[in-house]
Amino acid sequence: MYVRTIYAIGDPAKIDTCVDALREEAPRALAGQPGYRGFALFTDRELGKVLTGSWWESEQALRSSDDQLKERRATMLAPFADTVTVDGWEAAVFTPPAQVGPDAGFRLTRFEIAPSDAGLLVETFRDVTLPKLQAIPGFETATMLLDRARGRGGVGVLYADQAALAASRGKQSAARGETVTKTGVSVCSLEEFEVVMLERR
Repeated sequence: MYVRTIYAIGDPAKIDTCVDALREEAPRALAGQPGYRGFALFTDRELGKVLTGSWWESEQALRSSDDQLKERRATMLAPFADTVTVDGWEAAVFTPPAQVGPDAGFRLTRFEIAPSDAGLLVETFRDVTLPKLQAIPGFETATMLLDRARGRGGVGVLYADQAALAASRGKQSAARGETVTKTGVSVCSLEEFEVVMLERR
């Protein structure tokens, strides 16, 4: 599986219009593309951040859909976004999709890793880190996204509600620290978001 992420930053006062447009229009536009497998929308309304992820069954489907949709995407984001970053990733590790409620929370950890150590990182996350995350109360689903050639990626973990997200910080930090020790991965940033919508086939 492959994932395209869109990370947009802008004026918090204008975020709701953008989020409403993405929630209503993006799934319909994406669903008509070959190889489409899901869509997620996350926000930080206080700081003015929007994060989306669309899932694709192949790298070719990811690339082809971007050619078809980038003009419409720009129109939806324009009223809000000052900067927009679009990336394509391999979904190196992922758990089954979750059915989440309106209070769900999402934590994103971005990282860098030597390309030669990417395999070790995937193996460690799958076999060691992920079972520890799954044992945290309120855990719903997790994904590791990876750009092996550039040595960068992210881990997204979704929790049932904001209380579970907050309560998980210590245990997830411990699991993350163990992964850093085992693999030499460098953590670049840590962010938390509201889950607006999540669908995955």
